[in-house]
Amino acid sequence: MFGREKPAPPPQPQPSNTTSHFTPPMPGPNMSNMSNAQASKIETVIGPNCHINGVLQSDGGIRIEGVFEGQIQTTGNLVVSETAKVVAEVQAYNVVVSGSIRGNVTANRIEITESGKVWGDLSVNSLLLSEGAYLHGQTNMGGDVEPPMIEAPKVTPPRQLNPAELESANP
Repeated sequence: MFGREKPAPPPQPQPSNTTSHFTPPMPGPNMSNMSNAQASKIETVIGPNCHINGVLQSDGGIRIEGVFEGQIQTTGNLVVSETAKVVAEVQAYNVVVSGSIRGNVTANRIEITESGKVWGDLSVNSLLLSEGAYLHGQTNMGGDVEPPMIEAPKVTPPRQLNPAELESANP
């Protein structure tokens, strides 16, 4: 006990350069360059018996099963489960709505499932509505896609008949 030295911890195996495996980045202040796989990881869960008011900011994924009122900002994904009620302005990378959202949503992609309901305007790059989904609001899709150019049909003016042709046309 006294005077004895603790044994050194066993050496950790070092990964070789030939092994290809994923090592997650250490959490830090600058997680804005996360890959899509990392952004999809759910880190925050608001349970079904929870009611929260305020501002929720995260660099990871969020799953809401209860009630949230306020503002949500995440660089990750937002999942609104069937039991969830969200009254908030939402900014997220991807959003899946199975419950209900009342408020404007800004996202790269939003999916509203058959049980999902959204009352608010959407600013998205991609929108997926399942059969039975409800959306009440305006949708603004990003990108500078030009509408197709449709030319007016060419109308040929009627040909003027000379008096001789008129007499031969009427017997």
